[in-house]
Amino acid sequence: MKKNTLKYSFTLLFLFFLIACSTKKNTFLARSSHSIGTKYNILYNGGIGLDKGLLAIQANNEDNFWKQLPIEKMQFDENFSEGEKAKNPDFEKAETKATKAIQKHSMNIGGRERNWQIDEAYLMLGKARYYDQRFIPAIEAFNYILYKYPESNNIYTAKIWREKTNMRLGNDAIALKNIKILLKKTDLDKQTYADANALLAEAFLNIEEKDSAVARLRIAEEFTRKNEERARYRFILGQMYQAEGKVDSANYFYDAVIDLNRKADRKYMMHAYAKKAQMYDYDKGNDTIFLKMYNKLVADRENRPYYDVLFYEMGNFYDKRKDTKNALVFYNKSLRRKSKDPYLMASAYRNIGNMYFKNTDYTMAAKYYDSTLVKLDPKTREFAFIEKNRKNLDNVIKYEAIAKRNDSIIKVYNLPATERKIYFENYIAELKKKDEAKRLLEEKEKERLANIDLNSRSEVSGNGAVNPQSLGKSSEPEFIGMPVGANDNVSTFYFYNPTTVAYGKLQFKKMWGTRTLGGNWRLAGVKSANDQAMNDTIANKEIANPINDTVVAEKYTVAYYVKQLPTTQSAMDSIGKERNFSYYQLGLIYKEKFKEYNLASDKLEQLLRNNPEEKLVLPSMYNLYKIYQITNPAKAEAIKAEISSKYPDSRYAQILNNKTDDSSSSPDTEYKKWYKLFEEEKFDEVLANIDNLINQYSGDDIVSKYELLKANTLGKVNGLEAYKKGLENVADNYPNSEEGKNARELLEKQVPVLEKLAFTDVDNKNWKILYRVANTDTKTVKKIEEAIRVFLLVENFERLTTSLDKYNKTESFVVIHGLKSEAYAKDIAGVFRDDKKYKIADPAIIISTDNYKIVQIKKNLEAYLTPKAP
Repeated sequence: MKKNTLKYSFTLLFLFFLIACSTKKNTFLARSSHSIGTKYNILYNGGIGLDKGLLAIQANNEDNFWKQLPIEKMQFDENFSEGEKAKNPDFEKAETKATKAIQKHSMNIGGRERNWQIDEAYLMLGKARYYDQRFIPAIEAFNYILYKYPESNNIYTAKIWREKTNMRLGNDAIALKNIKILLKKTDLDKQTYADANALLAEAFLNIEEKDSAVARLRIAEEFTRKNEERARYRFILGQMYQAEGKVDSANYFYDAVIDLNRKADRKYMMHAYAKKAQMYDYDKGNDTIFLKMYNKLVADRENRPYYDVLFYEMGNFYDKRKDTKNALVFYNKSLRRKSKDPYLMASAYRNIGNMYFKNTDYTMAAKYYDSTLVKLDPKTREFAFIEKNRKNLDNVIKYEAIAKRNDSIIKVYNLPATERKIYFENYIAELKKKDEAKRLLEEKEKERLANIDLNSRSEVSGNGAVNPQSLGKSSEPEFIGMPVGANDNVSTFYFYNPTTVAYGKLQFKKMWGTRTLGGNWRLAGVKSANDQAMNDTIANKEIANPINDTVVAEKYTVAYYVKQLPTTQSAMDSIGKERNFSYYQLGLIYKEKFKEYNLASDKLEQLLRNNPEEKLVLPSMYNLYKIYQITNPAKAEAIKAEISSKYPDSRYAQILNNKTDDSSSSPDTEYKKWYKLFEEEKFDEVLANIDNLINQYSGDDIVSKYELLKANTLGKVNGLEAYKKGLENVADNYPNSEEGKNARELLEKQVPVLEKLAFTDVDNKNWKILYRVANTDTKTVKKIEEAIRVFLLVENFERLTTSLDKYNKTESFVVIHGLKSEAYAKDIAGVFRDDKKYKIADPAIIISTDNYKIVQIKKNLEAYLTPKAP
């Protein structure tokens, strides 16, 4: 009986299980079993995948606090192409689980869904697709919930997610319309209401309606139940008010972020402090309170991950206060934290570079600008601006060095003999102090390294630990003033420190000599064969030391420096001209390239005090006038009056007094006229006037064009060497202009090729006959041309042509072109010489086309005519 009962019980249980698993039966048991299985099995595992994918996105999307934060934290690449990006396996898992729940557990009976977890499955499906940047399929999933599950408790959430997706697709107007409709609902809970307003604020930002965005974001901040969102919304509001210049409102919201303290991610709090520091009022602010607050922040252990931000803002504070020493301290402390924020590091490098630039240490400024460019995004305008300034610094470094050196030479040269001696004695005394300090420093460093225990090598590198109490003090850092990276090789491991290793090698050789690699190396008998040679070398060096000491000691004598001074007035004049030109170039670079008007005016004023050559006076005065129009209008008027009174007929006076309205007198029009003469080969006329034109337009950008025209004309007249010198002049004197850059490129690429050209004896199918004539002998030219014309009318079987080509300043060639062989050319030349109809007595020169090109380029006809040695 018991067996039968068990048999029938098993059958009933099996039937019960089948009924419960059926998606076609609308029973309580079926609904409950499918809902529970969907929620606690499939959707649970899918939710784990979705959360894991979100964490991966968060890890890869660091907020950029230098720009306005986006309202939605999750940001994606703008490339939506399926083939360009790999799928996230976590989101793929969430999508698979959601799809499985829909396919296997959906209970669509009588047109209604009986499994109340399927709308959750569609919501997860849409989210997974959204985060995987597949927005079209995502919006389909959200729309399905809205159309098929109108009574779902997720209906408002689905609407918000659909509009988020619409915004990702660029449909901001549709999102605005639908969210406004949603906000009219009266049964929205506070979090949904906050999410809808935040979404609306983001849409308004997308269409650049910032006032509406602020109003909606303030509502979202008020109603959200999530402290993380509240902190983000407050920070964004602070940024928006700061961008509008509303400091009080911005500070109000930054303070609200700070008040949240540990309730939200600490990064919002620390960057709120940084933003407040950026808005600090340096005229009315209390520096003591400011420093006390930052001392307190640094003393808090929780803030250690944000020392890079705190130190940068402290460096910026001292920088604005013109306290260069402390600014360098904190900028370098910030850099040594090796921040993950590349723009923060770039800003620190840039600011240090600017400080060195203002202190005229252009070499150090260039190094820091190089480091800045490494950290900056190459696609930004700031990168392009700093890169341009960095290139201009090469010229600044060059001309500043020339000016400083030549000023020093001129100053010492003009001193009386007694004062000159005192000057050098003072210099030698300072030099001795520096050398002694350097020697003592080297000895201390050797002693310190010698006493370092191998188990405590970490002291060598320094870990950049910061004493909070030193924040307001001017203590120097370990590597002050050097670009971070120069000391990156310092490590806690002994053999990673090259200084320590090098010293160790020296100490080993000093104690043990040179030993062969092998066992029992301590034994004296295993010294290498080179050891004795090394000892002999050391002995020889010791003998030579007195000689070396004598040579070194020479730099401590006055005579050593006196004999290096120029001895002739012509040499001093040359030094003075070079110095003056450097000042002029520096003035233009500071004015045009860096907009540093004070530096520019200082250089040009100094140039005028140096009594420069006449051609630099007017351009310098005119550029000073343009600078003072910006910085000091009264001085500008005084310079204008001086130019008008002293140089009334000059072009600059005409410009200042508005007497050059005629477009025909513009520099560009004038240049085109002379360039046309160059094309017409009227080289003598161009050369006769080009220097006057250069002087007339000195100080204008057009001058570099005239200089290049002069170089080309000299090349045509005097040959390759003159052309090369002309290009060098343009490249050296106008390096920032387009013509200077072109000249440099020609010198590097074209001129070396032309210099390698040489006459060739290769059989050529193109030959010419030349007749040398003086440029002034028009009678001979006409006679030869007439004879050739008569010949060509009668016997022009080869379709020959003629031309009159300039050779140099005094000579030209009457040229017959189109001859196919040297023999034929000789026959024609013989006819012209011997036939009474032509009677051309001038000797004919037979030359191939290739060699004729070389003659015209190098002006070396005599070398071609010189008989070759047998």
